[in-house]
Amino acid sequence: MKKLINITLLLSAFFLIRCKTAPKELEETEILNPKSIVEVVAVKYGTVDDELVLSATTVYLKRNVVTATIPAFITNVRVKLGDAVKKGDILFELESKERRALGNNVSKLDTSLVNFGLIKIRSAASGIISTLDKQQPGDYVLEGTQLCTIAESSDLAFQVNVPYEFTAFAKQGSNCVIVLPDNSSHKAQFTKALSTMNVLAQTQTILAKTNENLVLPENMIVKVTVSKGSVGNKQIFPKSSILSDEMMKEFWVMKLINDSTAVKIPVVIGNKSVENIEVLSPQFNAGDKIISSGNYGLADTALVKVVSGK
Repeated sequence: MKKLINITLLLSAFFLIRCKTAPKELEETEILNPKSIVEVVAVKYGTVDDELVLSATTVYLKRNVVTATIPAFITNVRVKLGDAVKKGDILFELESKERRALGNNVSKLDTSLVNFGLIKIRSAASGIISTLDKQQPGDYVLEGTQLCTIAESSDLAFQVNVPYEFTAFAKQGSNCVIVLPDNSSHKAQFTKALSTMNVLAQTQTILAKTNENLVLPENMIVKVTVSKGSVGNKQIFPKSSILSDEMMKEFWVMKLINDSTAVKIPVVIGNKSVENIEVLSPQFNAGDKIISSGNYGLADTALVKVVSGK
């Protein structure tokens, strides 16, 4: 009888201790399997215009050489190297040797000879003074002597370096956007492809021109953006929701299958922009929730806790 009582007491004590420790074991289980805090987004539809970003340099295709029209002395130089000039602007003032020999008395002898031997050299085109060969008043120059060179702004072009595999997007007449170092954008068109390739970079030089009369220094490096285009109404996800392997060959998203479980879904991506990526397949439902934050490093099937959604 005493043995039976003792066994009963031992069993009661065991179950009592077991009941007290069960919540603690549950807590330990939850600690061993924590839930990741995540944010989710719904599937959106639209298009992402994929842009190709290239580099280019400015170049003036046409230069206007300004020369002395007669043998004369330079009496005034009105321009400096790098000045922007307009067609018709006075660049140099010359005085013939006959005028200098007669002096100012020539106008007293005959009033019709007031401007005799005084020559004003004007700009034949608008542009930038790229070379200034004669800068000092008093120099004597012969007929045909080069005085300066004007890089004509109407023939400013951009030498775009295009990898050969992308030349289809830079055909003659195709549109592009020139982005200057000050972040100003200017619409342009591709005009002509040169017949040589850069040996090291394996890029082809294709010229582009704007319809604006820009005055820029030569050899300025600029960005050129070209649209690859996009067709159809595609599934669009934030970039943060797309995960990939180290080689960027496989892509996937983490999709919620219930309130607390996410699974890995491989995807095929399309065009990309700064913020969004097109997903070509598989086709998701409008009510599907895709993790956009907290998804990095999650296992194929993961326990999650959603804190917000968009």
